[in-house]
Amino acid sequence: MKNYDVAVIGGGIIGCSIAYHLAKEKLDVAVFESGQVGGKATSAAAGMLGAHSECDDLEVFYPFARNSQLAYQKLQEELVDVCGIDIQLKSGGIYKLAFSEGEKSQLSSLLDLPTVEWHGSAQVLKNETAVNEHINGAAYIRDDIHVLPGLACRAFSKSAQLMGASIFEYTPVLNVQKADSSYFVKTAGGNIGAKYVVIANGVWSSTFFEALGLSHRVIPVKGECLSVSNESISLKHTLFHNHNYIVPRSNGTLVIGATMIENEWDERPTLGGIEELIAAAKELIPAAGDMRIESFWAGLRPSTFDQQPFIGFHPEEKGILFATGHFRNGILLAPGTGQMIRDLILEREVRNDWIDAFKIDRQKQVLV
Repeated sequence: MKNYDVAVIGGGIIGCSIAYHLAKEKLDVAVFESGQVGGKATSAAAGMLGAHSECDDLEVFYPFARNSQLAYQKLQEELVDVCGIDIQLKSGGIYKLAFSEGEKSQLSSLLDLPTVEWHGSAQVLKNETAVNEHINGAAYIRDDIHVLPGLACRAFSKSAQLMGASIFEYTPVLNVQKADSSYFVKTAGGNIGAKYVVIANGVWSSTFFEALGLSHRVIPVKGECLSVSNESISLKHTLFHNHNYIVPRSNGTLVIGATMIENEWDERPTLGGIEELIAAAKELIPAAGDMRIESFWAGLRPSTFDQQPFIGFHPEEKGILFATGHFRNGILLAPGTGQMIRDLILEREVRNDWIDAFKIDRQKQVLV
């Protein structure tokens, strides 16, 4: 039976980032993915690195998200050097649009950050002529950019392999059991041993929570997207409003997303969901109705009870770690999660507020 230092369950961008950061430290890592690497939620994501635009908690979550976002700047060159894959890190930033004074006031805490500035409607429309002329303005977030999720995941996976990690696709993990000071991992392709096991398989993590004596659940939140093309409209910035977005790709297409349907396991997009996205796109860009649909798809985001990820040790088993529940921010948080899991395993210093915020046995906050 083959023994590894770390077995990672889940080959999405979170699991592959963990494998990459551990392999860099010369740990012997194996990743087990039930399907194709990056084939589920990762491939469905738009790839926004929205540390500012997706963040309401500026005290704890924002610093973690910002640290992860900035890591992509270094990783872009690093991953190309190791494996030759360009993750397509695109500049330009995000316009978080406001259609009223009320919506502008809701952006006040965001606008206090030194990396964010207010652009009035005239300035926004000068930069993006296709945007709805009835906007009040927008928070311009220059550092909220995006990557191609599939390429980023493959870059982490291939680089990890080149550094010695083993990647097993179409190999679901059936069971994890304690075996003295290590763990016995039963997979569809055979059994292995591991000193540490990291659960990082998104919405399917709930099975392992239950099997390992924890009552937590990871809830699927279905998100539908579509890709459109129109040669007469060219966006330089991502547009964001009420959790809807339009992301420009380098190939000229625009990705429009995304719906949020809780407790929905069906990964097929629906006509109603696509209609909702088209309506949201037309609100941001009135000419969107003339665009040609290229493709549409859906994925299942893993959400926790407080929409914060679970990153850390099992409260009783110090060889079991979880890295799941990243909700809308899996692509953004992949580098930070990989670094945090690496540091926990290697017993390096990790910020206490991050450990507390993401720990597995945290309690629901009761409002009084």
